[in-house]
Amino acid sequence: MKAYLIGAGPGDPGLLTIKGRAALAAADVVIYDHLANEAFLEAARPDAERIYVGKTEGVHTLPQSEINRLLLEKAREGKVVARLKGGDPYVFGRGGEEAEALAAAGIPFEEIPGVTSAIAAPAYAGIPVTHRGLSSSVCFITGHEDPSKPESVHNWDALARSASTLVFVMGVKNLPMISKKLIDAGMRPDMPAALIRWGTTALHASLVSTLDALPEEARARNMTPPCVLVVGEVVRLHDSLNWFEKKPLLGKGVVVTRAREQAGELRSRLEALGARVFEFPTIAVTALSDEPVRETALRLSRYDWVVFTSANGVERFFSVLTAMGRDARIFAQCRIAAMGPGTAQALGARGILPDFVPKRFVAESMAEGLVARGICGLNVLIPRARNAREALPEALVAAGASVTVLPVYETMPVCQSKDAIMRHLEAGDIHCITFASSSTVRNFFERIAPETMRAFATVRFACIGPVTRATLEEFGFPANIEPQEYTIPALVEAIELSFKNS
Repeated sequence: MKAYLIGAGPGDPGLLTIKGRAALAAADVVIYDHLANEAFLEAARPDAERIYVGKTEGVHTLPQSEINRLLLEKAREGKVVARLKGGDPYVFGRGGEEAEALAAAGIPFEEIPGVTSAIAAPAYAGIPVTHRGLSSSVCFITGHEDPSKPESVHNWDALARSASTLVFVMGVKNLPMISKKLIDAGMRPDMPAALIRWGTTALHASLVSTLDALPEEARARNMTPPCVLVVGEVVRLHDSLNWFEKKPLLGKGVVVTRAREQAGELRSRLEALGARVFEFPTIAVTALSDEPVRETALRLSRYDWVVFTSANGVERFFSVLTAMGRDARIFAQCRIAAMGPGTAQALGARGILPDFVPKRFVAESMAEGLVARGICGLNVLIPRARNAREALPEALVAAGASVTVLPVYETMPVCQSKDAIMRHLEAGDIHCITFASSSTVRNFFERIAPETMRAFATVRFACIGPVTRATLEEFGFPANIEPQEYTIPALVEAIELSFKNS
């Protein structure tokens, strides 16, 4: 029995602390907020219970008293409870109230601090909250104050006279009141001020103005919560130090259709450029029976070449070898070919440097290269997907090789609900859809009909190579983006270039 009050930070998953991630991984129950990015939940155990108690403006899933009760209830069941809160639990997060409830009930707990949005959101907008030449102190203030109250909880005269940077959290709703109170208390109307919305996330946006003009400009720009308000001379540094808003794909919504277990590299590369990534896996990789792999492995010495056409094939083949107590030495009498750098990397991780990687990562180029190396009369093994193209084995057989195709996995359609993706399409949140194989194209249009997609003419399609592009064209859509090299890094670079040039 134990509870952890974990600060998830302001939204960027990379700002979750190592200790916070470890506590999440140990939890039986995760109770999380609206501002705690769901990407953080990937750190939790697959079997952990997940309970959403988020609060947004005017909408409370559970009142605070019920959240406290839920914490106690789950902990008293003998479970490890992770209470995941946006920002820092003890900085305007009501974490202190939850800690008091746990302490009064005699339940052991730990508070794991998080990066508060009061510091992180301005930092991502190029605004240091302190600076030796501009401000030697900072004051954090809640902006969530009822303007109808007869007296304010804040000393506006002291705030206005202070040389500190003022950071108001949850202040956008009361921005006109905050501006008026500070000016009435003697602060210069032209004092630099900034709003940062959804700071540190792909939805990050900032608005820099002056204290008197900011309320009207914020209304015109529709700067809605969550926002952080910064008032002070440090705001002048925004234009020169603003680094995050220069990311080339900031705010661009990109759909990743790869299998969930394969999406990591593509997602992380896109997010590093500022993209808002939507995972919509259209395929799942499923292992086939071990027995054919075992039988083939025991007579591997009869093959002159083993051709791996994907990292999935490598991983599946070697998982069976490991279960057999074998390793890379079993390939001692074979030459190895890999279809592209991803496949070569998967082999390299297992101690094998491929003898051949074609210049173009398609079956036709692999066949040409092997034929040039004298494949005629040799035995070739191709561990691959069950439903792969026949171009490679057919070309090798035509060149005089004896070819054994060994299906080691298959890709299956994923029947995931399309509702969320459709909502984002209709809201204009999605700007690009990526396809890394023909099967992802076919299964995508099984879920969302081509007729439906034609209504979203501004959405760009990115294909990893010509085979995938040809499949997309079968459904009546052009590939707006296609890299010259058929790899994930090249695909991301092509996406970046496409939006940079538009």
